[in-house]
Amino acid sequence: MSRAEIKEYIEAFIVAVVLALFIITFIAQSFLVQGSSMEPSLHHSQRLMVDKISYRFVEPRLGEIVVFRYPTDPRRKFIKRIIGVPGDEILINQGFVYVNGQRLDEPYINGPTYGAFSRDYGPVTVPTDSFFVLGDNRRNSDDSRYPDVDFVNSQLLIGKAIVVYWPLSNAELIRIPGSLRTSD
Repeated sequence: MSRAEIKEYIEAFIVAVVLALFIITFIAQSFLVQGSSMEPSLHHSQRLMVDKISYRFVEPRLGEIVVFRYPTDPRRKFIKRIIGVPGDEILINQGFVYVNGQRLDEPYINGPTYGAFSRDYGPVTVPTDSFFVLGDNRRNSDDSRYPDVDFVNSQLLIGKAIVVYWPLSNAELIRIPGSLRTSD
């Protein structure tokens, strides 16, 4: 192998590394689901692609699954579903979630929803630049019902989950459930 060929390989490798770092930092990133807090929608050991650029241009929406930095330890990452956006009033009563007085139809969850330390929670209003998030496995999810997570500030959002790509047998686009879609 000539010196010119070696130099060309090194340059190609450096360009590939720089391009990969750019994509991971600003555009998209792989995420490993750890635990059961998002079952039955997502399962332990699934790999997702997380879109990191959309929220620079549009606001997160009700029903989207997001990855965010855990508020009390930003090195950790959590994955949950957005249930309340800024200004929404959230109430959990008798196992059901209400947003702005309307009971959510949540066929995608695993079990009833209760408050963190009691059967009921709220009402609370989601502050500006924050979101109320819940895991789909409501019996096993550290989420906005608990003071260590609380409302998730928009600056802690990493991005939204867009596709499950591993294992291949479970590959699918991640969509907002029909019961949570809005017309805007």
